Amino acid sequence: MSKNKVLQPNFKVSFLLPKYWLTWLGVVVLYSISWLPYKLQLAMGRGLGLIFYRIGSKRQHVARTNLKLCFPEKSEQEIEFLLKENFKNTGIALFETGMGWWWPDWRVRKHATIEGVEHLEKAHAEGKGVLMIAMHYLSVEINCRSIGFGHPMVVFYRPHNNQLMEYFQFRGRGRSNKYMLGKRDVKGLIKALRDGEVCVYLPDQDYGRNKSMFVPFFAVPDAATTMGTLIFARQPDIETVMVTPTRNDDDSGYTLTISPPFKDFPTGDDEQDLIRINQELEKAISYKPEQYMWLHRRFKTRPDADAPSVYK
Repeated sequence: MSKNKVLQPNFKVSFLLPKYWLTWLGVVVLYSISWLPYKLQLAMGRGLGLIFYRIGSKRQHVARTNLKLCFPEKSEQEIEFLLKENFKNTGIALFETGMGWWWPDWRVRKHATIEGVEHLEKAHAEGKGVLMIAMHYLSVEINCRSIGFGHPMVVFYRPHNNQLMEYFQFRGRGRSNKYMLGKRDVKGLIKALRDGEVCVYLPDQDYGRNKSMFVPFFAVPDAATTMGTLIFARQPDIETVMVTPTRNDDDSGYTLTISPPFKDFPTGDDEQDLIRINQELEKAISYKPEQYMWLHRRFKTRPDADAPSVYK
């Protein structure tokens, strides 16, 4: 196990201070709801999402702008339908957080189907590390928990700003995986890959101008795209795969599909390699676009730093 892994946060007496009482209330409510029947939680989530849709004008504007930029061929009616469905899935995602953090193993296994694990096992047998490319599907918390049952992994993630939430998030995500690495621990992830671990990395968001290149993403010709993927994929004896995690249409649970290793990747042409990554992400997102996290300001960084925001 890597010596660079994030130290597991411990419970602190300070978590009992008044500034955390509202967080505790939310945690208790979410934990209690997590024990309800699965399909009831989905129905409750859709209802909550419709409330978010009506009151969340700022996030609604961000998501609508992203959808219009990415799918210019869609009509206004199609965009609004997709937007409303996306908010329903956002409501469900809140309850999926409770499922991912507190469900017992048997219940997660009951609702998770993982396809393509043989690609990971083959790489492991050959002594190779695996860089697993993922994307911010709204069901990320339950997916993170589920994927570890196929093959325990090292997860590269953003620590929560609220220390109490980080305490629960770290434990929840790590229950079926190996350990977690903070998003700035690049050396730790490289070491894990060289140690033959399967490491999950999500390059689909806008991480700023530093160490990014502007390449196409959907219909946007110049989306800031992180170079981090290539930093990790260039390591020796590494296979790169994609995982597409979706909630099933019949509300039976989740299917996580792991692709075969990318052939001839990376090529050394950074621009073309990043274009390929974005194309793979587009393909995965387009499978269930209503389940993707469109509320993120994906195109906030423009090639011209003085250009007006697309979200104005």
